[in-house]
Amino acid sequence: MSFEFKIPELGENIETGTVAKIIVSVGDQVKKDQSLIELETDKAVIEIPANQAGKISKILVSEGDEVKVGQAILVIDEGDGEKSREKSEEKSGKKAKKAEPEKDEKKPEEVKQQEEAKKPEKGKQTTLAPAKGAKKTINFVIPDLGENIESGTIAKILVSAGDSIKKEQGLLELETDKAVVEVPSEVEGKVKEIFVEEGETVKVGQKILSIETVESGEAEKPEEAQISEKEEIETTAEQPEEKEKEFPREKEAEREEVVPEKRGMEKTYQPELPSPMKREVAPAAPSVRRFAREIGIEIDEVSGTGPGGRISIDDVKSFAKMLNKQKAVSDNVLRGIEAEKLPDFSKWGEIEVKPMSKVREKTAKHLAYAWATIPHVTQFDKADITELENLRKEFGKKVESAGGKLTVTAILLRVISSAFKIFPQFNASVDMVNSQVIFKKYHNIGIAVDTDRGLLVPVIRNVNQKNLIDLSVELTAIAEKARNAKLTLEDMQGGNFSISNLGGIGGSGFTPVVNSPEVAVLGVSRSQMEPVFTDGNFIHRLMLPLSLSYDHRLIDGADAARFLRWVCEALEKPFKIMVEG
Repeated sequence: MSFEFKIPELGENIETGTVAKIIVSVGDQVKKDQSLIELETDKAVIEIPANQAGKISKILVSEGDEVKVGQAILVIDEGDGEKSREKSEEKSGKKAKKAEPEKDEKKPEEVKQQEEAKKPEKGKQTTLAPAKGAKKTINFVIPDLGENIESGTIAKILVSAGDSIKKEQGLLELETDKAVVEVPSEVEGKVKEIFVEEGETVKVGQKILSIETVESGEAEKPEEAQISEKEEIETTAEQPEEKEKEFPREKEAEREEVVPEKRGMEKTYQPELPSPMKREVAPAAPSVRRFAREIGIEIDEVSGTGPGGRISIDDVKSFAKMLNKQKAVSDNVLRGIEAEKLPDFSKWGEIEVKPMSKVREKTAKHLAYAWATIPHVTQFDKADITELENLRKEFGKKVESAGGKLTVTAILLRVISSAFKIFPQFNASVDMVNSQVIFKKYHNIGIAVDTDRGLLVPVIRNVNQKNLIDLSVELTAIAEKARNAKLTLEDMQGGNFSISNLGGIGGSGFTPVVNSPEVAVLGVSRSQMEPVFTDGNFIHRLMLPLSLSYDHRLIDGADAARFLRWVCEALEKPFKIMVEG
């Protein structure tokens, strides 16, 4: 009996691949789990194993062909070579003679002992351990970067071919549209070959270099145990009420995704970035995962309503409806706004065209969206910081001894956090899709930092839980990370409110753009001495200009005026924070 062998399910959102190598030939006798082809996907190069024994009678693809999940790639005749030979003999009228016992027949006890010796011990694997010191080549690929980031630009390659590297050593700096991240190695070895160049745009899963490692001599794990962490979680998450019998093919395909490693063969290694970028595996049955893939939903983004957060098909449908509703709202807001085609500027003189950096491109798109969707209003005020400046200089040395710098921005962090307790609507987000306001109990504040790559906004977390020295030290450190391109994705996420201080550059005021999904941003300009009329006389005071831009969908003008006035009074009389904030 013949059957067609088809490409099995390859995992999350992988539908196609390229045949990199055909390992077998027509006429070959193959065993169950023996590798048939090497398939290159956009995430890795994997070996596809046979799901049963038989003889290759036809190969339907060639190396370099693009194939899809479920496509037949070869034909296998069931049965081993011995059975095929017996059938052939029966057709030709020949019958195999019963084997005669050898003349020097061995004693029954001796034969029994030899047969027992040939059998593997129960519970033990027959897989041979790789020889100690054996070399193995690993293909290092761009790991999952999280937050819907699919590509990045190689800012700097930190190693060269022939370099010996250690575990956790940085291999390259990758610039995404959110930050510049350093991608580390999680293995020790020697860089064999580098496949990319600085300035090149690469995708998640793309091969960037190969590393030659040395086997430690430990026995390979049993094939049954070579199941990824992701599959293990899926298996243990299954509930008794799941009707797995209804989905035997999906279950089989899930297991076919795991390819046993072969000693001496090249394999692909996809490292994990530091924990902030690591994704949790969503608890969902294979049938639910398949349904999510078919309608283009990322299963890890869906919230489950079942026991332990288990995700059902209804949960996936609800999530899809929510995304469609969000898109409809966005389309209604942005309808009629079209990008105009630019003229040919070279007709009027010499020009130079440079591509946008990833940071600049992301900033442009995000701020355009924020400006188009948020009804902006800006409130202006001034704070008398004459006495505050004296206190800042007095306590500045103590903060410097702790490793920070006591700045107006650091002080404003503490003031804004205290203001949230009185004006909670400034620590919130607007959900127009569900007609809700999301109030946040944590105080995370973003700080705009001017860098040579563009504007970056790292986030200071849990401001309400830190004193002024802690905030000053952390602010100094994170600003330095931003300027040295060392920010991680985690450093840039989770902000509730932003502060943009341009006082060090100059200006008497500006209108900052609200950083969606936040609802307000505070702009700070340069302080200067001004005459202030007090008690019948003009006296010189140090005045700090402040600009508060806010989302008028949630915040009314009167609320904004009260909020900014409270901030000014807190700067003028710091004791106000202790009494009210």
